[in-house]
Amino acid sequence: MHRIAVLDDYQSVAARFADWSLLPEPVDVVAFADHLDDEDALVERLTGFDVVVAMRERTPFPRAVLTRLPNLRLLVTTGRRNASIDVAAATDRGITVSGTASHASGPVELTWALILAAARHLPREDASVRAGGWQETVGTDLDGATLGVLGLGRLGARVAQIGRAFGMDVVAWSQNLTDERAAEVGARRVDRHELFATADVVTVHLVLSDRTRGLIGATELEQMKPTALLVNTSRGPIVDEAALLAALRDGTIAGAGLDVFDREPLPRDHPLRSAPRTVLTPHLGYVTEKTYEVFYREAVEDVAAWMAGEPVRVL
Repeated sequence: MHRIAVLDDYQSVAARFADWSLLPEPVDVVAFADHLDDEDALVERLTGFDVVVAMRERTPFPRAVLTRLPNLRLLVTTGRRNASIDVAAATDRGITVSGTASHASGPVELTWALILAAARHLPREDASVRAGGWQETVGTDLDGATLGVLGLGRLGARVAQIGRAFGMDVVAWSQNLTDERAAEVGARRVDRHELFATADVVTVHLVLSDRTRGLIGATELEQMKPTALLVNTSRGPIVDEAALLAALRDGTIAGAGLDVFDREPLPRDHPLRSAPRTVLTPHLGYVTEKTYEVFYREAVEDVAAWMAGEPVRVL
């Protein structure tokens, strides 16, 4: 019998979204709702499982972990890529790594939820109403403002198009962006300095890599308008966390909406939890019904194909 571990099932919904009865061989499926940071504890938990289903990048699988899991033969990640899995190390050890498709609308919609919440000070006003208060802030208009999109790929393009619907002037930058690509989604390509200097909202939609790690640091934050907002639903390390904390503390920028962080889950005592003028969500961009339906359905398909000796969606 195959033993399947489903990791980081925070909401305890894996059993609802995945129909493991479709598998052609008997299985023992164990879903874990808690997250383990400790490598030794993770290895102890997964010893004896030959299949692991990982939810995005919540649990890293570097070579040091993979070498300590001799029974592991299939590692499924939800999504098309996972920077937390050492695929080369898995290949060296004969471990198949498969992925799934995803649903693009979730991160796009959450991006706009964060933009709107930050622009209209919704966390503060909500807390005020609950405490008996009334109208404490003046909101920022998006109509006529400039939206700066870093990364105009599948998600960034949709964010840009919605910005146009709000009546915003949309500018965009990424290293390989062309004028033609920007124009396709109603944006103007500008250089990086102009984007930070002119945008009223800067939103990040880049893939984390050596090239983008720390891309937004003290220099870029100082270039922004003091009335501007920064929104990051991509990956935490793209923004220099210490520089962002300083900018929020000093009023260099007006605020930030953050769904991603350097370390996740965010430690209880992390200074971002008490940073001023922020809207914080716990990496919810992809956490939607339709996305989970795709993730878990295709995870079952990946396991079934592997059992049949014909793995699919191999990374």
